[in-house]
Formats: sequence, structure tokens, C-alpha cells
Amino acid sequence: MFIVDRSVAIIKPRQPFLDWLNQLPGNDIQLTLEEVRCDCTSILIPEANETEDGIAFIDEIAEKLFEMELASWVAEEQHWPEKRNLKTFWEWFDVEVHLGVMDAVAEDIHNTPTDHGYH
Repeated sequence: MFIVDRSVAIIKPRQPFLDWLNQLPGNDIQLTLEEVRCDCTSILIPEANETEDGIAFIDEIAEKLFEMELASWVAEEQHWPEKRNLKTFWEWFDVEVHLGVMDAVAEDIHNTPTDHGYH
């Protein structure tokens, strides 16, 4: 096992996100909050000593995270909500910050840059 010099944030959709998702044109399947929260986006963030430090970092990148979450479900930006500011991010998402990260794999980590999510 290896200690990783990062913390992790888990981005979990809330009801307003689900409401937006379920009202999209052509959406035939009504998802539940449980379904959209079962496999959430996890991101590595700078190593934090306190949860508040991790939240402060999330505040700095909230608009980018918001767009990444939207893109991971719907690629067409014309369907995205116009209001994607910090306040709306926190209304639409919960964030869990976990301070300690361990790597149980001996192989190197390979990073691939992306501007989009992966749902």
C-alpha cells in the first residue's frame, strides 16, 4: 500500500439535478435519486488537513465540476441549465471530502486529461 499525497472528493447529485435530468426532452426513463447517487464522480484534490480545506478547493472549481457532471449525462450544452454558478452547484450536489487516500496497486497511475465526465 502507498499513501497518496491527495485527498478525494465525491460529487453526489441532489434532487434538483435529478429533476433537471428527468425533464430532459426525449428522456423515456425516470431515474431515482438512489440510482444517480450509486456511482458518483470521485476526484482527487490537493491533500487537505481539514474537510474545510477540501471544500474550499471544490468552491474554486465548482463551475467546472458542474459542467463536467452535466456533460457526463448530456453532451448537448443547449439542454444544460443556464445558471451554473457556485450557489447552484451546492444546491444541486453534495460533496464528501475524504482526507486520506491509499493506493493498493503497485503499478504507476496513468492520467488522461478530460473536460468531460464519464457517466
